[in-house]
Amino acid sequence: MRRLTPSREIEVARAGGAHVPPLLERVEALLVEVAAEHRGQLAQLAGETIAAGGKRLRPLLVILAAGGDTSESLVRAAAAVELIHSATLVHDDVLDAAPLRRGRPTIYASHGRAAATQTGDLIFARAFSLVAGNDDAEQLRILSDASSALARGELLQRADAWQTSITFERYLERCDLKTARLFQAAARLGARNGDGDGDALGGFGRSIGLAFQILDDVLDVSGPADRTGKHRGTDLLDGTVTLPFILARARDPELAGVDMRCIETAEQAELLCDRITATGALEQARATAHEYVEDARALLPESLSTQQRTALDMVAAGVVARFA
Repeated sequence: MRRLTPSREIEVARAGGAHVPPLLERVEALLVEVAAEHRGQLAQLAGETIAAGGKRLRPLLVILAAGGDTSESLVRAAAAVELIHSATLVHDDVLDAAPLRRGRPTIYASHGRAAATQTGDLIFARAFSLVAGNDDAEQLRILSDASSALARGELLQRADAWQTSITFERYLERCDLKTARLFQAAARLGARNGDGDGDALGGFGRSIGLAFQILDDVLDVSGPADRTGKHRGTDLLDGTVTLPFILARARDPELAGVDMRCIETAEQAELLCDRITATGALEQARATAHEYVEDARALLPESLSTQQRTALDMVAAGVVARFA
């Protein structure tokens, strides 16, 4: 089983109470169990995808939003959110024809489009199967709404590809759908299991998700490759217009005239990243993300215990620290 390693997430988990680290271990065990339920190549690929997951931030958010709840229903909800996240990464790699994910070959690169698509589909299906086991239609609705938003966000990104006229508002809508709604769902699922304020905690999660995506887009421009696992400007090469480029265009008239379709090599993308950085756009984008983090903190309900509030505040601070 993939064990949690010392990190900021462990600090946050401990701050949330003695019950939180064991809950995360139970989530991890369930994820391994889900991957092992199927035989053959799909089981292997699903297992590798889940094991290669990130910091488990979304399951942690589910657990913290639930307060002191330690039920199996909560564990299933937390695992389901992580499975949705993992499935979307696999499908994104197919759509982007991505060779690497976190510095390792993607399933698409190593096993082909069909295997990657089927692996993502399997992981998606298992997520809903887990939540169905909670016998709560509202939890299914929360997860379904988030999954629908992810699909809509992906369609928006495809429609916006190479379009340098994309506005901040349109970009933010895409961030909301592709990233923030799953953070919102994580917090709402936790609140549902712990009988907390789902609207307020969901708003907290949504703002955290917006900040997370903005800072991730900053990192694509700032790098370095040994930290991100990919070349600087990978989004630019894919035709994805992100906030740093939107802000840089407003600051540098020459950038406003750049045709993204002419950015065809990693070297050209690196040069464009340098030009974006020189405008000061990265600092402005970071400042925007920090504003969303502060918005998130302001949404935390007064009814939370000191321990729960402290842990969730650390989640907010950690989003900024992760990309510092």
